[in-house]
Amino acid sequence: MNSAYEFKPINVGRWLVWGLFALVLGVVPWLFNSSLSITILSQMGIATIACLSFNMLLGQGGMLSFGHAVYTGLGAYLAMHALNGINGGSLPIPVSAVPLMGGLAGMGFAILFGFVTTRKSGTTFAMITLGLGELVFAMSLMIPEFFGGEGGVSGNRVTGAPFLGITYGPPIQVYYLTAVYTFFAVAAMFAFTRTPLGRMLNAVRDNPERVEFVGYDTQRIRYTAFVIAGFFAGVSGGLGALNFEIVTAEVVGAARSGSYLLFTFLGGATFFFGPIIGAVLMVLAFVLFSELTKAWLLYLGLIFLFMVMYAPGGVASLIMMNLRIASFGYLRKLWVSYLALGLTALVVLVGAGAMIEMVYHLQLDSALGSELRFMGSTLDSKGLNSWFGSVFVMLTGLGLFELCRRQFAREWGQIQEDIEKEIKRRAAL
Repeated sequence: MNSAYEFKPINVGRWLVWGLFALVLGVVPWLFNSSLSITILSQMGIATIACLSFNMLLGQGGMLSFGHAVYTGLGAYLAMHALNGINGGSLPIPVSAVPLMGGLAGMGFAILFGFVTTRKSGTTFAMITLGLGELVFAMSLMIPEFFGGEGGVSGNRVTGAPFLGITYGPPIQVYYLTAVYTFFAVAAMFAFTRTPLGRMLNAVRDNPERVEFVGYDTQRIRYTAFVIAGFFAGVSGGLGALNFEIVTAEVVGAARSGSYLLFTFLGGATFFFGPIIGAVLMVLAFVLFSELTKAWLLYLGLIFLFMVMYAPGGVASLIMMNLRIASFGYLRKLWVSYLALGLTALVVLVGAGAMIEMVYHLQLDSALGSELRFMGSTLDSKGLNSWFGSVFVMLTGLGLFELCRRQFAREWGQIQEDIEKEIKRRAAL
């Protein structure tokens, strides 16, 4: 009797990507080894889990939530109470398991709230999540026994006997704990997209009527995905509690939920790796960019506006479009146009930024005098020359940018036509 065995080939590309991801997580703190850098890297890992869990609702399920911070925030609160229980001796678990407690808390509240919110979809779902978010935020100030009032709940992550010298006192140890959770959480959420449930969730997003026609309960699919997203959101909140050792009402506020929505969209909600890009951008914006200028929220709003208008797929879509062009060997034809667009856009930003900074200086820092420093030069917010120069630089940049944009559009269109011809030629072979 002959037996035939069929072996599935190893997906080398996938192993390479995940191996590279693990390598980056392990090596990056040695490249950026200051305390501030390690703290920022930890926050990027935490934000990555949060944005990916949010994208499980938005990008994969088409559920626009305005209250996702409820699950990261409540997970953080429960994780902090668990940490205090460890300190008090009433909870015999290791500190490294505290984020899992946050995940269980996030999942528990998602089971409770999701039973109500997922009964509706579309705009109604979004409004219900917004209402629940505001309700939880109001309760955070009304129940100080659990939420700690305006001062929040604090704890100490250095507790118990050290395990292999690990006390979680040094930030590098907290980073590696965050890195381990980030790697496995990202891998688990990616695996979810490949399951039948993940595929059905995409179908519910695209055509819920057809899903119901073939016999599936769309509400149950949305509810299950909502609960899973709540678990990973809670893990993110638990890691945040360990990282900062304090949890305040801000973590369940509408501003935090809006941040998840904004940066997930900027990163690219239609691609799995898009929210990872958005998480990195979110931490850089809140930690670094906010220290450079008081007008950072205005700049962020303008970036969001232009992304919605010209690149609704986010940064990830721009990357994928250029990878497609590169795969056909046409990217080298565009580098001059990209360089011209970048330089002229920079000129526009310099002129517009100078005017914005002068306006903010007049409104907020006029008592310090009329002069301010901007990009290595001194501007006089009350001087005509500074205003005239800024307007001239901006208008000149706009004119040059428009010329470069038109040339780029012609080249881009021609390349797209060539690619389509090449695809048809290969299909005919």
